[in-house]
Amino acid sequence: MKDLRIAVVPGDGIGVEVIAEAVKALQAVADAAGRLVRPTAFDWGAERYLASGVTLPPGALDMLQGGFDAILLGAMGDPRVPDNRHAADILLGMRFRLDLYVNYRPVRLFHEKLCPLKGVTPAQVDFAVFRENTEGLYVMMGGNFKKDTADEVATEIDLNTRKGVERIVRHAFEFARARRRRRVVMADKSNVLVHAHDLWQRVFRAVAAEYQDIEATHLYVDNLALQMVRDPGQFQVVVTSNMFGDIVTDLAAGLQGGLGMAASGNIHPGRLSLFEPVHGSAPRFAGKNVANPMGAILTAGLMLDHLGWTEEARRIEETVRWAVDGDRTTADIGGTLGTREVGDAIASRLRAAGRA
Repeated sequence: MKDLRIAVVPGDGIGVEVIAEAVKALQAVADAAGRLVRPTAFDWGAERYLASGVTLPPGALDMLQGGFDAILLGAMGDPRVPDNRHAADILLGMRFRLDLYVNYRPVRLFHEKLCPLKGVTPAQVDFAVFRENTEGLYVMMGGNFKKDTADEVATEIDLNTRKGVERIVRHAFEFARARRRRRVVMADKSNVLVHAHDLWQRVFRAVAAEYQDIEATHLYVDNLALQMVRDPGQFQVVVTSNMFGDIVTDLAAGLQGGLGMAASGNIHPGRLSLFEPVHGSAPRFAGKNVANPMGAILTAGLMLDHLGWTEEARRIEETVRWAVDGDRTTADIGGTLGTREVGDAIASRLRAAGRA
């Protein structure tokens, strides 16, 4: 029975609070199953950067790859670091240097009361979005000419490689087949971005031809956004580029109760991967015990599922559903509990289920 070694980077702001509750849930579900999760905390974030000027210490990634099964990361961002350099170095540094090319965001509605759309049931909001995670507009290849003058020019390059596009598209189809999902939608803007997104079109068609059991369709990303609001039940698996994935998954989070309910994984199959809740660091709410920890707890469950602890992952998801059903939640989704109290309720339920 393998123990799990988890590197925990709480991050900034409310990240510290919600990740504490995620770790609490991890340990509770492991204890109930007679298993062991061994978390190790790392203080990489704004406080360390402001004190030392260090973002990621030298050798940090080698150490993580050699000693841990996964990384659990809290939100990054602090107004005392105006350019958020530490956040870019830590989060994007790990994404790019560990080649975490899959951003996986499950979108599940646990109760219809959480969805802003009238008459939408949980069965109609249950899909996965796969965002290409290491290319596109996030490679920061651009610059300024004649900066701060009336003639300034600013550019940003949308970098797409055949290898990068093919591996995320193929991952989406493999996921669909493994989870018995029968529809994959690819979203782009090839009617305007005619070079970069023509590559997406051609690769998608080529890969789809290998999966004849799966219906493959295409939507322009603006239409995807419209359709997600009009009829979210039509979607099972969505695959798209880095920037578009960032945008549409925030919209998708709105369908499931907000960013406080949204989980995500940054994955390279077969290698060390990183898991983080979708929301930001929300500095103005930090330290007030009001942040919703459910996205972080669901992220911990996503991590367990990725690592093969499928039963424990299922228990975490069921327990979050139990908490939502009983309004054992924070105020953002209609409850009256604080961050710690929600975490305590979920951890207590997980332990009790193990004793039953």
